Amino acid sequence: MTTQVPGPGAGPPEHQPPFDPAAARRLRRALGLGHDHVAYGMRAAYGLAVPAAAVADWEKGHARPTRVELDALAGALWCTPADLMGSPTSLHAHRRAHGLPLDDVARHIGMDPATYLSAERTGRWPGTESQATRLAYLLRLPLPDLLDLTGRSEPLARHLRDAATTRWQPQVRPVARLTRLPRRPLERALSTLHEEYQTRSAAARNWGEEPPPESAAGVATYLQQVLPRFWELLRN
Repeated sequence: MTTQVPGPGAGPPEHQPPFDPAAARRLRRALGLGHDHVAYGMRAAYGLAVPAAAVADWEKGHARPTRVELDALAGALWCTPADLMGSPTSLHAHRRAHGLPLDDVARHIGMDPATYLSAERTGRWPGTESQATRLAYLLRLPLPDLLDLTGRSEPLARHLRDAATTRWQPQVRPVARLTRLPRRPLERALSTLHEEYQTRSAAARNWGEEPPPESAAGVATYLQQVLPRFWELLRN
């Protein structure tokens, strides 16, 4: 039984793990197998009667395997289930990637299971800072993912844009409050954002009243990409 991809707004079913179609296709081709060979391997080793057409649908992204099917597919492709799950992009996907039941996660972070389920389904974080910290530890979430999944990436981006376009010093405190990072690396990153933006802006102004479109676009693009640039500066 193949699980169809839910439509927009549908809640994530518990039996549906994250799945990377491109990884499945790449691994199958590397072994020189056809869809029918993979289906046969799943049936012979795991007793799952999966048609070759279903394997093809998984690779096209038209459907996703269930947890049981994913384990069997990994066996047929001589890899681990994690190799087929790609990079999680939601709270639900991160939790399923670690094989954790929803109730266990909710209990660990001190949240009502229904409230946590709502967070997974809506993408809005209802918890406290301490609950978010415990969640990050449990799911091994990098800081950018934690802020994104708990709804704090956009407020952070606003502060970063303000740091770039006006004065960066007043933004140190709110950025530190959002990220819980030490002040010194934050100060270096914010001052660099400010310097880089001002340099681009000055170059555009030097063209006079009507800078070339590519120059103005470069300034706008910098602000649009200010959040990934911030994380890059911190990594470096």
